[in-house]
Amino acid sequence: QVQLVESGGGLVQTGGSLRLSCAASGSTLSNAIIGWYRQAPGKQRELVARITIGGFKSYADSVKGRFSISRDNAKSTVNLQMNSLIPKDTAVYYCNLQRLSPRGDYWGQGTQVTVSS
Repeated sequence: QVQLVESGGGLVQTGGSLRLSCAASGSTLSNAIIGWYRQAPGKQRELVARITIGGFKSYADSVKGRFSISRDNAKSTVNLQMNSLIPKDTAVYYCNLQRLSPRGDYWGQGTQVTVSS
């Protein structure tokens, strides 16, 4: 039903920027909470940023001031602007959608972000 497709990952140098996008099909973002997660090799998946139905945004301490999440309900897309990237940001980034009605929890396939020293 609901499908999420991430894009925008790649290889950048320390201090560079990337903009990740999540395209949602089969659902409207106005009835969902969207989160960006990441998973580095050998580590657990962690929440990076989240935007609620009301538009409230929150971030992990490790990315505050550097990352920014945004939502375009009309285009059914969610973006993650990543600035001042550091090697510790290297991970696979996943888009997650939690829908209220009908209730559901969906994940994208992930996009690789690599930050070189």
